[in-house]
Amino acid sequence: MTPEVSIIMGSTSDLKIMEEAAKFFDEMEIPYEINALSAHRVPDLVADFAKNAHKRGIKVIIAGAGGAAHLPGVIAASTPLPVIGVPIKSSNSIDGWDSILSILQMPSGIPVATVALDGARNAAILAAQIIATGNPAMGEKIIKFKADLAKKIEKANKDLAEIKMKFKTN
Repeated sequence: MTPEVSIIMGSTSDLKIMEEAAKFFDEMEIPYEINALSAHRVPDLVADFAKNAHKRGIKVIIAGAGGAAHLPGVIAASTPLPVIGVPIKSSNSIDGWDSILSILQMPSGIPVATVALDGARNAAILAAQIIATGNPAMGEKIIKFKADLAKKIEKANKDLAEIKMKFKTN
């Protein structure tokens, strides 16, 4: 099985956050790979990965990083693939703001789609939607996923309607 998405993180301390993306790909049956690559500790490996990922069949890269969070941008600078950055609130971050801004504020020509702090699941959903643009079967899975989200809200409102309170009007 050839991976379509690559999940990259700065270190395995980010795994608790990034595994949420992996869980979504398992649900959607999208083949993926997971690796730790540090823009600061192994810059040559990061550059090699970024330059060659598309040659291996990767369609989207999700890169999570905390602190200064250079990994998504460094990868985006060297790949033709879409890169989705996941800012991570790590032990050395400033409430995650440093990670958010490092990933969000990319220079012109080097875009990184940025999701919420610790938002690896949303990164995976976005990656699946990107893949679905060229894969009708995946598109149908995304449509079903979105419909299921709506059903959860409909059920929540039915459950809320059953709650009786003195001044509740619905």
